[in-house]
Amino acid sequence: MTVRRIFVEKRQGFDIPAQQLCDDLKETFHLDGLEAVRIINRYDIEGLSDEEYEKVKFVVFAEAPVDKVYEETLPAFKDSRMFAVEYLPGQYDQTADSAAQCVQLVTQKERPQIATARVIVLTGTVDDKALQEIKDYCINAVESREASLEKPESLDMVTEEPADVEVLTSFNAMSEDELHAFMDARGFAMSFEDLKFCQEYFRDTEHRAPTITELRVIDTYWSDHCRHTTFTTAIDDITIEDGYFSPALTAAYRKYKEDRDTLYGEDTDRAVTLMDIAVIGAKALRKEGLLDDLDKSEEINACSIVVKADIGGKQEDWLVMFKNETHNHPTEIEPFGGAATCLGGAIRDPLSGRSYVYQAMRVTGAADPRRPFSETLPGKLPQKKITLGAAAGYSSYGNQIGLATGQVREVYHEGYMAKRMEIGAVIAAAPKENVVRERPAAGDIIVLVGGRTGRDGCGGATGSSKEHTEESLTTCGAEVQKGNPPTERKIQRLFRNPEVSRMIKRCNDFGAGGVAVAIGELADGLVIDLDAVKKKYKGLDGTELAISESQERMAVVLDPKDVEAFQKFSDDENLEATPVAVVTEQPRLIMKWRGNEIVQMNRAFLDTNGVRQHVTAVIAQPDTAKRYLAEVPAAVKACGSDAKAAWLTNLQDLNVCSQKGLAERFDSTIGGNTVL
Repeated sequence: MTVRRIFVEKRQGFDIPAQQLCDDLKETFHLDGLEAVRIINRYDIEGLSDEEYEKVKFVVFAEAPVDKVYEETLPAFKDSRMFAVEYLPGQYDQTADSAAQCVQLVTQKERPQIATARVIVLTGTVDDKALQEIKDYCINAVESREASLEKPESLDMVTEEPADVEVLTSFNAMSEDELHAFMDARGFAMSFEDLKFCQEYFRDTEHRAPTITELRVIDTYWSDHCRHTTFTTAIDDITIEDGYFSPALTAAYRKYKEDRDTLYGEDTDRAVTLMDIAVIGAKALRKEGLLDDLDKSEEINACSIVVKADIGGKQEDWLVMFKNETHNHPTEIEPFGGAATCLGGAIRDPLSGRSYVYQAMRVTGAADPRRPFSETLPGKLPQKKITLGAAAGYSSYGNQIGLATGQVREVYHEGYMAKRMEIGAVIAAAPKENVVRERPAAGDIIVLVGGRTGRDGCGGATGSSKEHTEESLTTCGAEVQKGNPPTERKIQRLFRNPEVSRMIKRCNDFGAGGVAVAIGELADGLVIDLDAVKKKYKGLDGTELAISESQERMAVVLDPKDVEAFQKFSDDENLEATPVAVVTEQPRLIMKWRGNEIVQMNRAFLDTNGVRQHVTAVIAQPDTAKRYLAEVPAAVKACGSDAKAAWLTNLQDLNVCSQKGLAERFDSTIGGNTVL
C-alpha cells in the first residue's frame, strides 16, 4: 500500500502549545517581527485501506471539534517559513506507537506503520539567521533531526544485515601502550586496570580471544552505575583536619570503626568504603534488634520494610518499598526523555519487587533559567530549555502512568550550570504474601515481558559512568533511554494480579545494563538466547541486543510449568512475554546470537566487579563563617535596615518565590484527595 499523509493542527483558541512556543521564541531571541507560530502534527501512514483510513481519521488522528485536518499537502501560509522535526531513526516515538496501537484496536487487523513529525510554521519577519537559531533551539541533535518536507515512498526502515560479532584476536597480546590506544578508540568506561584484568582473564583462564560483546558486557556490568564502583573504592587512610568540627567528626569516625569491629570482627580485611560508611548504622541497628521490620532477601530491587496494614479490619503484613533515581546526565542532554525515565526508573525497581508505586517526589537543581540564550555554555543546552523540558518530561510520565507527585521542588544555584540535578523518589506497597522470593533452580525459564528492544539506551550505564565533555551533547544520543509509560502501566496491572506475582521467583527490571545486567543478575548460571529477544526493528547486532536499555521491560524467573499461564495473563494486558533464557547448574554467563556463543564467562570473574580502586581521604573543615542556614543573601544584606526593600528583594530570589506553576504541572491527587 502507498503512504498517505495527514496533517493535524489545533484550531485557534485550542492551540496552546503553539502560543507558548511563540512567546518563548520572542522572549529568547527578541524576535519583534515574529507574529505567530503554528504547530502541525504530521502523520505518514502505511498499511491502511481507504475504508480503514476514513474509519480512524477522526477517531485516532484528530478530533473534529478542536482540530483542523489537511490531507497530503499543507496550504500556502502567507509570510511564513516552516520546518519539520522528527525523531532520529531508532529513537522511540510514543506518538507514532500509540497511534498505531489505537488504529489496530479499531480495525482489529495488523498494526499499520506510522511515522510522525512536527511541522513548525513561523509567521512574520524571520530572517535566515533567526530561522537557524530557532531550528537549533527546537531540534535537540541528541534525539531528533530536521525532517524532509517530501513524502517518502515507503516507511520501511532501511537496515543492513549486521555483521558477525567481532572477535578481538590481538587483544590478549596487546602491550600497555596498545591497550591504552584500544581503550581510547573503543570508548570504554572501565578503568585501565580493569581492562588489563580482562586481558589476563581471557589469556590465562579462558585461553582465547574475547569478543567485543564480552568486553561491552563487562564494561556495563562493572560500570559505576551498575556496581557503584566509586562508593566501593577502598579508602586506605582518612585524615581529619583540625578545627571546630574535628571532635565531632573524629567521634563519628571512631563510632564507625567500633561498629565495624562488632559486625565484622577486629581482624577483618574488609575495606573501608563510602558504601560501608553509609550502611554501617543500619547494620548495627539490625544486629541490636532494632530493625526487625527491615525486609531482607537476596532479591534487592528497592529498600523494603514490613508493616502491619489494616485491611477491612484485619491486620495484614505488607511490604512498603522506597526508591530514588537520579538522571542528571540524561536530563542534561535530553531534558524530556531524561526526566521522564528518571521517574520511570524509580518506579521500575519497586515494581520489579511486585509492589505498586502510589506516590512520588521530585527534587531538581538548575542554574537560572532566565539566563540569556547567548550565555549558553558551549556544548550544552540552554538552562531554560533544560528546566522546562525536564518538568514536561517528568510530569508527562507521571500523569500518564497515574502516579501522584506531591512534593515538587527545584533548587536554583549557579553550580548546577555544570551539571543539572534530577531526582525522582517513589514509595510503593504490596501484600507480603503476594511477593514470593525463591532462588532460581536449574531448568527455570527467564521470560522477558513488556517493550521491545531498540538502540535507545545503548550504553546508558557506561555513559552515565564516564566524564563528559563539550562533545557529549552530539555523541551520546543513543545512551538516553526513552520512556513508555503506557507499557509500564500495563506491567503494573499485570503484577498486581496475585496469581501472576506468586508465579515469579525473582524479577529484574531493564534499567541500566539491558539484557547483560537485568537477566545476568538473576542467577549464577544462564544461557541467554539473544535471537529470541523481540526487536523494534531489524538490523540490531548481538552487542546491541545484549546491552540496549530500551525501557519498560521486565525479566522474570518462572518454573517451566508456569510459563504458559504467565504468557496468557500477559496477553490479557496486551503485553508480549517471551522466554529468552534458561537457568543452568554451571555458574557461567552464556549469550548466544545466530547460534554462536558471543559471551561465555565464569560468574566468579564477573562478580569481582573489576580491580578494586584505592584512595586516601582528607575531611576538610567546613567554613564556620559561611553557614548556609545563618547566611543572609548578599542582595538582601545590601538593603541594610530598609525592611521593606529587604523583603521585596528576598521575594525576587528564585529559591524564595512561589513554585506553584511548576507544582501544578504534576498530578498531586490520589483518589480525589489532594496530597499535601
